[in-house]
Amino acid sequence: MTLFQLLVVAVVQGITEFLPISSSGHLILLPSLTGTPDQGLAIDVAVHVGTLLAVILYFWTDVRIAAHGLGRLARGKVDTPGAFLALCLIIATIPAVAVGLVIKVTGLDEAMRSVAVIGWTMLIFGLVLYWADMTGDTERTAERWTLKDAALMGLAQCLALIPGTSRSGITITAARKLGYGREGAARLAMLMSIPVIMASGLVLSLDVIGDANWALMRDASIAAAFAFLAALGALVLMMRLLRSVSFTPYVIYRVVLGIGLLIWAYT
Repeated sequence: MTLFQLLVVAVVQGITEFLPISSSGHLILLPSLTGTPDQGLAIDVAVHVGTLLAVILYFWTDVRIAAHGLGRLARGKVDTPGAFLALCLIIATIPAVAVGLVIKVTGLDEAMRSVAVIGWTMLIFGLVLYWADMTGDTERTAERWTLKDAALMGLAQCLALIPGTSRSGITITAARKLGYGREGAARLAMLMSIPVIMASGLVLSLDVIGDANWALMRDASIAAAFAFLAALGALVLMMRLLRSVSFTPYVIYRVVLGIGLLIWAYT
């Protein structure tokens, strides 16, 4: 791939991974919209690594607390905030990992990679996000996360396995409807992304590990670096904007793109 193609793929992935507009949907559409070849699994793994490093860095305090708590949780103790956070993240991750493995084994992941599917999910789940954001309470903070809410958000996260849904979008939607404020909902959604990105990156790595060569590793490193910078910038911007702006701008983008994709798909 050329440097420009790597830059485009990495920036698209980095920006859309954490904004509620679906990174998978954009990456599937990218070759069709730009006329460039598919970036391949190796680059997918690389940009996932880049976005993973970005979210870990941005939420380092929470990550460190959960990591320390994971050790206590492994000893059967849930007696610290970190151990409880780690337990919530595990519970929230299990449904998506289980359903994702079923979809991959059955081949349904390829069947859902269509413009029509992405168009419908962009439109429908964009409107659902708007409904939840406008009607959800704002009393609860991320510190008041419960095991029940983690399980419900984990089940919602399964819907993100359908391209165009958006993992961050559907988990933010669930959190807003459960009464979490916008910043708290986004924070929980971003923390939930860490184990999921790790799991998906591991699965993808198993598919490409035998194809590694110097040129591919060079391209992957460049893509990971660009994705890291783009994702970090997107995170900083979104979390700042949420102090004064709702999720409506993302909803408008999703609705416009969804309608455009449906017109394209059916005409």
